[in-house]
Amino acid sequence: MGADVDNAFVSLEGVRFSYGDREILKGVDLSVRRGQVVAIMGGSGCGKTTLLRLIGGQLRASSGRIEVAGHDLSRLGRKGLYALRRRMGMLFQFGALFTDMSVFDNVAFPLREHTDLPAETIRDLVLMKLNAVGLRGAERLQPAELSGGMARRVALARAVALDPMLIMYDEPFAGLDPISLGVIGQLIRRLNDALGASSIMVTHDVHESLEIVDYIYFVADGRIVAQGTPDEIRASKDPFVHQFVYAEADGPVPFHYPAAPMGEHLLGRSTA
Repeated sequence: MGADVDNAFVSLEGVRFSYGDREILKGVDLSVRRGQVVAIMGGSGCGKTTLLRLIGGQLRASSGRIEVAGHDLSRLGRKGLYALRRRMGMLFQFGALFTDMSVFDNVAFPLREHTDLPAETIRDLVLMKLNAVGLRGAERLQPAELSGGMARRVALARAVALDPMLIMYDEPFAGLDPISLGVIGQLIRRLNDALGASSIMVTHDVHESLEIVDYIYFVADGRIVAQGTPDEIRASKDPFVHQFVYAEADGPVPFHYPAAPMGEHLLGRSTA
C-alpha cells in the first residue's frame, strides 16, 4: 500500500537532505495515496519534521524527487509553489495560534489571506469549521483562555479552513491528556475522510496512531527502516518496530547521541 508510487498523491523517491555537512535524510522513499492517513515515526532528531518541510516546499531536497498532486516540487517557481501551498493545511506542534487574535480570527486568517470571499461567507465558514471540532461556542475566546486540547482543536480548524487536499501534522498529540488525545485523533481521521484529503502525521504516539492511520513509516538514521499497515506493525518481529512500539530502552535505536568515550571527553582529549 505505502509503496504504490504510481497512484501516489505524495511521493518521495531517493530523497536526500543535509544541514551543512550533517546529512539528515539518506535516500528516503515514501508515498501517500489520496484519502490515506499516514504516520511517520522515529526517534527525536531522525528527520521526521524535515520530511514535512520538504513536502511543504519550505526546504529543497539535496537530491531525489518529491511530487505532490503530480507537481515536481523542484520544478516549481515561487508562484507555483505558493499556489500549491494554498492547497495544504498544517497543524504545528502545540498549535502555534496567534496569541493576539481571538479563536474566530485565528481560523479566519487563512480565508482572509488567500481568498476574496465576503465577510459574511468567511463568518459562516469559520463557524462551520469550529463546529466540526466542537468549539463553535468558543469563537470569542482568546488563546490564553483555552486548554491545551482546545487550542489544538482550534489549530486543527484553522488547518482545514481552506478545505486542503493535503493536511500535515507535526506532533498533534504532544502534551495532551488521554481524553484530548483521543478526541484529536478521531478528529484527524474524521476530517480527512470528510474532505477526501490525504494526511501525513509526524508523531511519537504509537498506540493512538495505530487506531486511526492507514499506513506507518519508521525512520532511523535518515532512512525508512520499517513500514506497514497497523496490523502489520502490531505483528512485526522487526527489532526496530518492536523497540519503538513497546518503548524498550534496549534495541537498535540508541539513547545517546554519538560521542567520544566519557573518559576521553572529561580529560579533554576529545571535543566531540
